[in-house]
Amino acid sequence: MSGFRDVTGHERTIEHLKNAIASGRVSQAYLLVGDKGMGKKTIAQAFVQTLQCETLERMLEQEQESPGEKNSGTLPLQSIDACGTCKSCRQAETNNQPDIMVWRYQKETSISVDDIRALVSDVQIKPYASRYKIYILPDAQKMTREAQNALLKTLEEPPEYAVIILLSTSRDAMLETILSRCVVLPLRPVDAAKVRSYLMDRHGVEPYKADICVAFAQGNIGRAVALATSENFYSLLERAIQILTHVKEWDVSDIVVLIRDMDRGKDVVNDILDLFSIWYRDVLLFKATRDADGIIFREQIVQIREAAQKSSYDGIQRILDAIRTAKIRLKANVSFDLTMELLLLTMKEN
Repeated sequence: MSGFRDVTGHERTIEHLKNAIASGRVSQAYLLVGDKGMGKKTIAQAFVQTLQCETLERMLEQEQESPGEKNSGTLPLQSIDACGTCKSCRQAETNNQPDIMVWRYQKETSISVDDIRALVSDVQIKPYASRYKIYILPDAQKMTREAQNALLKTLEEPPEYAVIILLSTSRDAMLETILSRCVVLPLRPVDAAKVRSYLMDRHGVEPYKADICVAFAQGNIGRAVALATSENFYSLLERAIQILTHVKEWDVSDIVVLIRDMDRGKDVVNDILDLFSIWYRDVLLFKATRDADGIIFREQIVQIREAAQKSSYDGIQRILDAIRTAKIRLKANVSFDLTMELLLLTMKEN
């Protein structure tokens, strides 16, 4: 990581953070909100590395002392980034910068009041070598109500050197009193073309595989990378296509066993359901346009065409609705077998 230049997408969030640094109006509390894999930690790390960059700090000081004729003493935003070469940047890139802390918790399932009290105590110690002392709190949605209340006083009256960055998958998990004291930055899905380019340029993913991963990820670049770099990707894809092309002729109970045997983890089942959704969106698109250009599963165009001929518009929509319902049921721990049987019956009948 070398600052903002290595972040793909999230231009509005990055612009906000760069403006804060350029103007010297850095907030003492931020909340980055987005699904797992959206880039919350990546953006936070780029921000804090830039904030602590010694080279940039000198440039900002010089600009304030002798501003140019056409500006107000602030550097242009394209200049606001970590240099990657100063002592602080090198330390940050190896996770050894003493004034940048990613806070650790006693348990994985929740963040307790004791975890936060330890942070509150540490905040009182001044920075070792930098202007700021920065805390990144991953999974902030796991803070108990008591833990959030323990953090509240520090957010209300923080030392001038402290910057606290909360990373959360849910805004609703945070107390209103916490939200009111943070600059809340919701992360939006990254443009599909940028995700595709990222997969191909950074990870060497072939175009067909990249297209499927982009459609699968829906703007979540971390999710796209996880699928694209998975050793089981083609196995997962082949099994999903096998089910989709034979669902009408195979026995439902046999397919349920097939899916369960792939992996008992919920993530894999959700991945299969997402691939099902992409397939049926392709079927719906081809049925409406008779054009293969926008199809994700291009290598299965014969099967897509056949499915479009056999299914009605209402039938395809019922299947897509059933897939969404299945995901909700699995998240709520409804019986796996029952959930999948109901979904597969809908797929067979439509």
